[in-house]
Amino acid sequence: MNTLSKLDTSTTSTSRILLADDHTLVRAGIRALLEKLSGVEVVGEASDGREVLNLIKLHQPDVVLMDISMPGLNGLQALARITRDFPHVRVIILSMHHNDEYVLQALKSGAFGYLLKRAATAELSAALKTVIAGGIYLSREIASQFLKKFPLQQIAQSTSPLEQLTPRQREILQLLAEGQTTKAIAMILKVSDKTVEYHRAKLMARLNIFDIPGLVRFALRNGLISQES
Repeated sequence: MNTLSKLDTSTTSTSRILLADDHTLVRAGIRALLEKLSGVEVVGEASDGREVLNLIKLHQPDVVLMDISMPGLNGLQALARITRDFPHVRVIILSMHHNDEYVLQALKSGAFGYLLKRAATAELSAALKTVIAGGIYLSREIASQFLKKFPLQQIAQSTSPLEQLTPRQREILQLLAEGQTTKAIAMILKVSDKTVEYHRAKLMARLNIFDIPGLVRFALRNGLISQES
């Protein structure tokens, strides 16, 4: 049987899905897969992390399917805010990145699932079924090796270099690494130039990195931006 033919949920209610990816064609492909599932309704689409947060308030989805590499506010930063502000919403990270650091950060930030884009066709139904039921789903390609290295009970005790920064500092770091100027960042975040400069100085001091190329390299290593950004 085609795994996309049914989403065998334990209730008759429809699961509301919000889809987030900055590539229009990727969203269209995933939406087409979702629309083949019974018991699923796509209630909105977003292209960046801030739009995700706004659409959650508007549409109250049950599940967010979200990419990591999005401009302005990436998927991992948006995930942390969703976990804090909308604890009833379950997030499945849908990503091309299969390295352990991304998976670890996603689970630590509250993701219920991590699904590789290339596996979505075969595994999307199973991932949604598991997450809607309250479980955690990892793509088969990464699950066994990842859980050998990082048993779930140890994940909460692990640390990331990003954890030494505040959420606002991580946000400004991503925007700086994407090439935004102080004035542009101030406009995006709706704060003053001096506020941006203050947080930039603080994050540089905390990381002991005092140049933009160094910040870009740090952001790449820790998943704030990707090579394709």
